[in-house]
Amino acid sequence: MMQKPFTQITFDFSAQETEKDEKTLFNSGEEISTAEHEMETDLKNDLQPEKIKPAQSRGRRSLKDNGTDDLIQIPTDEILFQKLYYPIGEVAEMFRVNQSLLRYWEAEFDILKPKKNGKGDRFFRPQDIKYLQLIYDLLRRRKFTIEGAKTFLKNNKQLDDQFDMIRSLEKIRSFLLELKASL
Repeated sequence: MMQKPFTQITFDFSAQETEKDEKTLFNSGEEISTAEHEMETDLKNDLQPEKIKPAQSRGRRSLKDNGTDDLIQIPTDEILFQKLYYPIGEVAEMFRVNQSLLRYWEAEFDILKPKKNGKGDRFFRPQDIKYLQLIYDLLRRRKFTIEGAKTFLKNNKQLDDQFDMIRSLEKIRSFLLELKASL
């Protein structure tokens, strides 16, 4: 009984056949068709990582993404104290930070005590937002470390009054600069 040698069968699912598919290539001593070679190279290209990174939504936002004009957008006290509670999403938008950063600051600083509902959602009072503004100022503008900001807050009990005074002086300064520009 004489056995026939095995032959390799390839299928081409493209709409039109070309003479190129009928030709064969030699790869490390094996004979393979060009269609198989093209499929191998396509697979290799698909498995290689992309050169372009997708936009990431995790981590700390860059200053370029936040805009360089005014980093935080806290409403005035009259508007801020109209509501009793603010959800964490609104507060994160005010400070232009991620919600996870606010949760981290809550764990690190004892003065932050947002209310939580039965589901565990955090709601910040206007006073908590004032404390967040103070913490933001210490960490981001003055470049304190977390430990440095904690000790600063412990040593300066009358810090709220000083911080309110600094904010009012900054408002007066911006008003005077606008007045000067309009002259």
